[in-house]
Amino acid sequence: MAAAYMVLAGAGCASLPDAAREMQTPHTQVVAFEGARGPVPEGRSDAIIEKLQRTSGDIDILQKHLAMEQAINIGSPLVLGNKLTLLEDGPATYRAMFAAMRAAKDHIHLETYIFEADDIGQQFADLMLAKQATGVQVALIYDSVGCLNTPEGFFEHLRAGGIQVLEYNPVNPLAGKKKEWVLNNRDHRKLLVVDGRSAFIGGINISETYSSGSSRRSARKPAADVPGWRDTHLQIEGPVVAEFQKLFLDTWSKQKGPTLSGKNDFPVLDKQGDEIVRAIGSVSDDPGSPIYLTLLSAIEHAERQVHITNAYFAPDPQFLKALTDAAQRGVDVKMVLPSHTDSWAVFHAGRSHYSKLLRAGVKIYERRGAVMHSKTASIDGVWSTIGSTNLDWRSFLHNDEINAAILGRDFARQMDAMFARDLAESDAIDLERWEQRSLQLRLKEGAARLAEYWL
Repeated sequence: MAAAYMVLAGAGCASLPDAAREMQTPHTQVVAFEGARGPVPEGRSDAIIEKLQRTSGDIDILQKHLAMEQAINIGSPLVLGNKLTLLEDGPATYRAMFAAMRAAKDHIHLETYIFEADDIGQQFADLMLAKQATGVQVALIYDSVGCLNTPEGFFEHLRAGGIQVLEYNPVNPLAGKKKEWVLNNRDHRKLLVVDGRSAFIGGINISETYSSGSSRRSARKPAADVPGWRDTHLQIEGPVVAEFQKLFLDTWSKQKGPTLSGKNDFPVLDKQGDEIVRAIGSVSDDPGSPIYLTLLSAIEHAERQVHITNAYFAPDPQFLKALTDAAQRGVDVKMVLPSHTDSWAVFHAGRSHYSKLLRAGVKIYERRGAVMHSKTASIDGVWSTIGSTNLDWRSFLHNDEINAAILGRDFARQMDAMFARDLAESDAIDLERWEQRSLQLRLKEGAARLAEYWL
């Protein structure tokens, strides 16, 4: 008991960075890019900006977000030449992941929070074992807390088939290889890298839960009394895949995983498309909180619109202020949040902030008929993000997370179209009606609010 108390007390010292101080750097520097062959010369970067201007009209707002993105020092470049495929819900995501894995020739690197031993989990396991048997190196990182309900025998079967399996921060302190045991730190990432050429990130775990999808677009319908899950994933091909590979290998190294036998973790990557992408990884012991600062900065510099969908909304004061300030200066701030969830505490903690947000002009909608699990944002029609990060203290402080920031109008149009579809399936929260909610709901919100740092 004393040891557990010390663990929790130590984790309680974590705090979010002072965003105002971190973002004092003027966004006036020349925007620099990397491409398939490394850093792009300044003159070439200028030509890229000019081409964007010719094809996209008014460039000021895009150039502003490019400079803002670069100004946040996260050690990962803005990378040109990528192809992106937006994947809505589990069925489409699993099909794309299976196709990429079947075509693997060198390695499959999978990092996930939840890996269940259900039908979907078994399909992944069978395919991974089959590829390992052909000589493809398969490596898996799974989170100990996220997989508490998965039998150890499931992972032992993978190990017996030659797959390298690594448990992140084992719940059993005797099983870990790191000096300190901090149970509160979790690997919440969902990352698949195949042959160093294709990467998948987003909100979808390995679980039958996601196999039904969210609506009439689904390949499979959920049971009448069980809502489907609405989630978003992203397939990435092109030079930026190397940055996601680095994030996987860094976690593998920090968790003391055995040496991997892949022959070519970093192949030469050619241009696959025209998207500008930045890979952003955050870890629980990083005081810089790069995903937090990146999203906060994008909202604080928004001029026209902020579109957010998120599964778990329990914001800290700085994030709350960024949203209300944006709405009060005339930015159209819309949020699609869950109407029901698998975590009532986070759900009610988030709802405890609704009145303040609504009074400031933030428009809040709750997704009906599905469990909203997406973690996405689109800002000013030029800046987008998809990843594993929720808008709560846990994601920003205690978890390892992974996101992609995408700069460009074409992909932002796809994001806004997806947001419009979610909006059509959601109910608006009206301030006057909201403030007439029951005492029971208010009590739940108050209780959840007290614990939101730990949720």
